[in-house]
Amino acid sequence: MKTLTEKLIESHLLEGEMIDGEEIGIRIDHTLFPDSTGTLVVLQFEAMGVPTVKTELSVSFTDHNTLQNDYRNADDHRYLSSAASKYGLIFSKPGNGICHQLFLERFAAPGKTLLGADSHSTTAGGMGALSIGAGGLDVAAAMAGEPYYLEVPRVIGVELTGKLQDFVSAKDIILEVLRRIGVKGAVGKVIEYHGSGVKDLSVPERGTITNMGTETGATTSIFPSDETTKKFLTAQCRPDAWVELFADPGVQYDENIQINLDEMEPLIAIPHSPGNVKTVNEVEGVKLDQVCVGSCTNSSLKDLQIVAHLLKDNKIHPDVSFTVSPGSRQVLAHLTETGELSYIIDAGARILECTCGPCIGMGQAPPTDGVSLRTFNRNFKGRSGTPSAQIYLCSPETATASAIKGVITDPRALGVYPPISALKEFIVNDNLLIKPSETPDEVQVIRGPNIKPLPEFKPLALEHGGEVLLKLGDDITTDDIMPAGAKLLPLRSNIPEISTHVFEQLDPGFYSKAMEKGGGFIVGGENYGQGSSREHAAIAPKYLGIKAVITKSFARIHKTNLVNFGIIPLEFKDQTDYYRIEQGDQIQIDISDRENVKLRNNTRRHEYCLGFNLNLRAYNILMKGGRLAQIREREEQRGVVQQ
Repeated sequence: MKTLTEKLIESHLLEGEMIDGEEIGIRIDHTLFPDSTGTLVVLQFEAMGVPTVKTELSVSFTDHNTLQNDYRNADDHRYLSSAASKYGLIFSKPGNGICHQLFLERFAAPGKTLLGADSHSTTAGGMGALSIGAGGLDVAAAMAGEPYYLEVPRVIGVELTGKLQDFVSAKDIILEVLRRIGVKGAVGKVIEYHGSGVKDLSVPERGTITNMGTETGATTSIFPSDETTKKFLTAQCRPDAWVELFADPGVQYDENIQINLDEMEPLIAIPHSPGNVKTVNEVEGVKLDQVCVGSCTNSSLKDLQIVAHLLKDNKIHPDVSFTVSPGSRQVLAHLTETGELSYIIDAGARILECTCGPCIGMGQAPPTDGVSLRTFNRNFKGRSGTPSAQIYLCSPETATASAIKGVITDPRALGVYPPISALKEFIVNDNLLIKPSETPDEVQVIRGPNIKPLPEFKPLALEHGGEVLLKLGDDITTDDIMPAGAKLLPLRSNIPEISTHVFEQLDPGFYSKAMEKGGGFIVGGENYGQGSSREHAAIAPKYLGIKAVITKSFARIHKTNLVNFGIIPLEFKDQTDYYRIEQGDQIQIDISDRENVKLRNNTRRHEYCLGFNLNLRAYNILMKGGRLAQIREREEQRGVVQQ
């Protein structure tokens, strides 16, 4: 008997065996990337010298960097559009929608594998796809026909029984999972949902759950493909994409969680982690400055229909700024056609573009010391654009009730829950999805002046010395390492310039120190690099000369990104050694023995034992200076590289 996860992995297995913890390589059917990571993905794909993508489907979305305050984002969009046309990708124009919501509507298919250069690419797991977030270089490699490598995951079975009560939503389900296992509880694992409670959850609701499953550290999350999936695909005019997919009856999972939906109540994540979950009743009454509805987690048509009907005949509290970001043009078109958009507008909402917007810090930063309630997936300190802001995460129901009252409010206080019926047919208008050229040789890729070449990645030496430039605690996020937001996102295609901002929120002088010292080392605690898949959090430190990051443990995607760009990821074998090394220490490491790396602390005259926890394949990639150098070398040997 097999889990659904095992079935999908086995059907795509290219290398290795299905042995717990062993590394395998799987075939990738679909890839996606947003513009925030996309310029680097395309630069890397071009550097591989492969003339066209080799996947069944690859899509380039423009949904993060849509503020065009100057030429840079517009130039990036033109670069991505022309590259998509030349190399065989579909290009989604700005304003068409958030990549994960739009992919779920128009492209996701049960039984397929998806690799996305965004950690929330797991959304398509709500469709019964094996969808994984990864660094952009791994996505570029998949586009070039390379396998995607991962360890055979353990599978957590989450059995859902009962039915959600009024004013309790899919967002509350994933918040309940986070309440139970935290932000590290599913590292190296897949969360697979099953049980009688699944059937009453729509595909977008399932997508909400699989989207935010990323915050548990999970490799991905997945639902079965059933009659509900079939109805959704039929309504999207894609009935041929449906196949039925289930785990075998009676299959044994590695771990089990049981959630009775009948007993659930509205939940909320308090600052500054998605894992800080409480009931809404526990924090009710906190005064609000801002409420934001949207993001790839909660911007579906049903989400916004609920918001609209709860706002009908109500007004937003005068002290609250309330914004709504539809997840796609399809969602916006339906709200417009039915008149439901007018309920939202009349209540006093600000309607934003169909983009990520405030979730990535692209506008709508809260006021100083402001309290913002959001239907998003992350509430890391400073991510909103305001370092002193207090960010809470909740469902659309809780957000709307709280916006009306002006304080955090249990949505059940509103009384009657609006009945929302599933559509039999969605409005389908794909005219902002641009197909690739039929004559790619005639297409010229257009590069603006802000698009800089990739730095060179040379093979690594066996010994490295220098200073510990920064010592950090647990749960350092990629936002801490490489901030996002309206200020920095336009720099994503300019590695030298964006590198000036590495660690600036934690140590404003880090860039100058790294340049003055000629690089050095970073020491961190547990779960270093959690959060976004952004590989800029690896490539920018590499540009500054960071030789190695030494931690108690790493988040999955970030550790892979470090390897891909030639930064040595090391872990303390004795975690108490973390307390015996300090910022400013002069250290020396010898990596010739990957099983037993020696660290000599010349300042304190101590010697520590470190481990890679890397297999031979990853170690060899690291020693070549990164995966790009490895792939380029192999493609040159095959004689397929375009000069």
